[in-house]
Amino acid sequence: MNDFFIAINHFFESILLFDIFFGAIEGTKMPFIVAWLIVGGVYLTVKMGFINFKMLGHAFKIVQGKYSTKDDVGQITPFQSLATALSATVGIGNIAMVSIAITVGGPGAAFWMIIAGFLGMTLKFTEVTLSLKHREFLPDGSIMGGGMEYLSKGLAKKGYATLGKYLAIVFAFFLIMGAIGAGNTFQVSQALGVMQLHLPILNDMPYLFGLALAGITGLVIVGGITRIARVAEKIVPIMVIFYLLMVLWVLGTHFTDIPHAFGVIISEAFNPTSAGVGIFMAMAQGFQRAVFSNEAGMGSAGIAHAPAKVKYPVRQGLVSLYEPFIDTVVICTMTALVIVITGAYMGGTPELDGFIALNQGAAITSYAFGSVVSWFPNILGFAIFMFAFSTMVTWSYYGERAWVYLFGSKSSILYKMIFLSFIVIATVVETKTMVDFSSILFLALAIPNIFGLLLLSGDVKMMLNEYLEKLKSGELDAEVIK
Repeated sequence: MNDFFIAINHFFESILLFDIFFGAIEGTKMPFIVAWLIVGGVYLTVKMGFINFKMLGHAFKIVQGKYSTKDDVGQITPFQSLATALSATVGIGNIAMVSIAITVGGPGAAFWMIIAGFLGMTLKFTEVTLSLKHREFLPDGSIMGGGMEYLSKGLAKKGYATLGKYLAIVFAFFLIMGAIGAGNTFQVSQALGVMQLHLPILNDMPYLFGLALAGITGLVIVGGITRIARVAEKIVPIMVIFYLLMVLWVLGTHFTDIPHAFGVIISEAFNPTSAGVGIFMAMAQGFQRAVFSNEAGMGSAGIAHAPAKVKYPVRQGLVSLYEPFIDTVVICTMTALVIVITGAYMGGTPELDGFIALNQGAAITSYAFGSVVSWFPNILGFAIFMFAFSTMVTWSYYGERAWVYLFGSKSSILYKMIFLSFIVIATVVETKTMVDFSSILFLALAIPNIFGLLLLSGDVKMMLNEYLEKLKSGELDAEVIK
């Protein structure tokens, strides 16, 4: 089984993750997809007038429901859409990918994760706005959104119908693969690595964990987006608060070490001293793991936001600004501080060195927490399980929408059975293999998606300008349901 996934990894690496060399010095190369994400993020941030910094206040009012109108159309509230999208991003990536980024790219990778978070806010705004503009209301009552819709419909309106059609098909294929990889097998493998520390029986029979998780996940995903949204709006805020309290406890006990940790992160970002780590390796790890965590530039979050009850596409796009901000700028940064302050990324014990060698990021973070409070790993184990579960139910929906786009809604049950079966498969495949498999398939989404975002960015800019003019004139306030 491991050999099968390793073969897939090598195949996609040769096609999708070829390196751009900036010099002949070791550690100065960067995957093409990471460079592609940086270019897209910088361009859109400038073009949208740094919307990621200017409109957070207004976006918060939308989340609170202060801009509901009688003309809103959709299935769930803007907050439920945000919670559903966050359930796919706030999770194992915040716990595991931060550790992996720092152990591979050094502490400086955390700085580039933060930069990626800010750029990701604009990427997310652009793709969610386009998703709402081009969403489709299907005969079965469900709503189709995301990259498939705006790539096909948006580019067709620009006169590139054939190009848009093929890009949408490629995007849908990678989305299904990404759902099985990043949204499923990676979550399971990381959660299993931590649960095995607390339940020794799973070391001999790991498939028991997979069977139990598949059963619980199946009960939720059969109910579609409305049930997923109801579950997400309840557990996501609790999970985020729960995890942040643990992080704040650790940082509070090492309060005087925080300035030094930030200093190490910043200095290592531009002048890495870790053996074999160059500035571009630190940058590549930071951006790659940040994108894996917040999904900005992947086009997937537009699927969760598509059912939102809003009148203006831009309105939900503004709500989505909070995803990378909460996920990466806040939570990933706090996790990085714990990893750096405790020194867990440097290894030093046979157990920790084993976690690092196998890319068991969740276990590395658990070790860091345990070095401060001995019983914290027990609580973190439960949090990791819930994070994995919430991410999986949302990603099952993402993949199901892509499946429906390609094969029709009548066959969606087949996709759900495949998705659930991979939960069990992930428990018997090596963790490092799962990390590589997940990352490659997931990042591949950026190739067709960002290409479409760049071509359609003019439409988003026009909608944004119109929205801001209405906001300034007071027209939007007049539409609000009193």
